[in-house]
Amino acid sequence: MRKSFYQFLMTKRNPSSTESVAEFANNAFYDQSFPKQSTDFDELSKYLEENANYLPSMIIFDEAWTEFIETN
Repeated sequence: MRKSFYQFLMTKRNPSSTESVAEFANNAFYDQSFPKQSTDFDELSKYLEENANYLPSMIIFDEAWTEFIETN
């Protein structure tokens, strides 16, 4: 079974890290509305653009998405 993007992102969590993808994962963990089951780029991108004020740049999402696709 294919992992959702959220499941992948949670492997990047590290509360003591200052790396951008770890901070993204840490913040997404606390985002109650994050689309946790999604594997759809457009759905996730739209959600993040409209709701994720904790994500300073969509480039962080794009890099995480690329890694998600390569490893999933």
